Amino acid sequence: MLGNLGRSLSKTMKKLAGMTIVDEEVVREVIKDIQRALIQSDVNVKLVFKLSKSIENRALNEEPPRGITPKEHIIRIVYEEMVKLVGEKAQELSIDEKPYRILFLGLQGSGKTTTIGKLARHLRRRGFTVGVVCTDTWRPAAFEQLKQYTEGQDIDVYGDPQNRDAVDLARKGLEEFQKKDVIIFDTAGRHKEEKDLLNEMEELSDVVRPHEAILVIDGTIGQQAREQALAFREATDIGSIIVTKLDGSAKGGGALSAVAEIGAPIKFIGTGERIEDLEVFDPERFISRLLGMGDLRSLLEKVEEVSEEDISEESLDAILSGRFTLKDMRVQFEMMGKMGPLQQIMKMLPGMGKLPKDASKMTEETIKRYLIIMDSMTDEELEKPDIIKHSRIRRIARGSGTRNEDVKDLLKYYKVTKKAMKGLGRRKMGGPMGQLMRQFMR
Repeated sequence: MLGNLGRSLSKTMKKLAGMTIVDEEVVREVIKDIQRALIQSDVNVKLVFKLSKSIENRALNEEPPRGITPKEHIIRIVYEEMVKLVGEKAQELSIDEKPYRILFLGLQGSGKTTTIGKLARHLRRRGFTVGVVCTDTWRPAAFEQLKQYTEGQDIDVYGDPQNRDAVDLARKGLEEFQKKDVIIFDTAGRHKEEKDLLNEMEELSDVVRPHEAILVIDGTIGQQAREQALAFREATDIGSIIVTKLDGSAKGGGALSAVAEIGAPIKFIGTGERIEDLEVFDPERFISRLLGMGDLRSLLEKVEEVSEEDISEESLDAILSGRFTLKDMRVQFEMMGKMGPLQQIMKMLPGMGKLPKDASKMTEETIKRYLIIMDSMTDEELEKPDIIKHSRIRRIARGSGTRNEDVKDLLKYYKVTKKAMKGLGRRKMGGPMGQLMRQFMR
């Protein structure tokens, strides 16, 4: 997440953790590394120097609490000041009336319609009935895109591509979904007809009377997000913000800090293209992951969501211990499909942020190919992968319609992943973490 920013900050924290002596020179070196990483992520220079000053003053003047080493104290200071930079406390979407009406706003291309699909799914999976109303009469195929993105999610969509009156569509959508728990209204993105659109937004707001207006901001625009958020706030009351496209965005840090600076709460962030890639924004958890300190709470939530399917405790034990067979690998692939890429999951575990490329670079196409290859193996081969040598590789490749190299790639992936995930074994996951994960699986 956030491209090089997370890697740079995590590297700085590891370097600090490895220091034997922490003095004024070390503190200033750490601060310079943090400054460089934040400025490269397009964080406002004034904010960066304000943060640097706070870290330096606290690190050089505060006495570490009893039982905390100077090194641990500085790491904690960096963490606390970084959390302040992006908003301090998580603010959840509070649905206290029904139907709860949400009005979505944003520039064209910000990912607004896609994010509506993600939020609708998020709410649906939490037990709310959801209706989505398309009032975007400017963008071609807006209604079709909403229908496509919510397909199979038990989410109803109302719209009429022949109706060019956004206010009329909103009024009819309200009537259509009056028995739903939540109604989400998609609106047209701003464009060259800005005056007309602003008037339309005001009229829509009068009809919808939203409990919350959510502004969607593209994380790739960096600190320009501040001016964009201010412009929308002047036009209408903004209840919260969703920052999208943070997966690999070089300017994501700038967007998050810029939005937080104006005091508008960031409630969700978009972390990928899949419909599952929407996270409740919790500054403490976010910074913890960014600094390479893990995010066990988010991991547990993902495990809880996956556990709605019948994944046995035995399979979980095998995956966590690294003592799994190719049969267990199939279960792992299913979990990856539901929880996200393995590299992303590993980043949630302290000290496990770096996984070998061979084990983390998985695509949907690769997983499908591997499953086909495993279908051509015998039960003995699936249970004892070590017996698969040259003649067996050739037979498996012929039977699966793949190349010998593809079979070898699967076996290599299996071995590398098995070795890497020994870090999740009982020695590291035995105590409260292991117990909690197994609790979710029961």
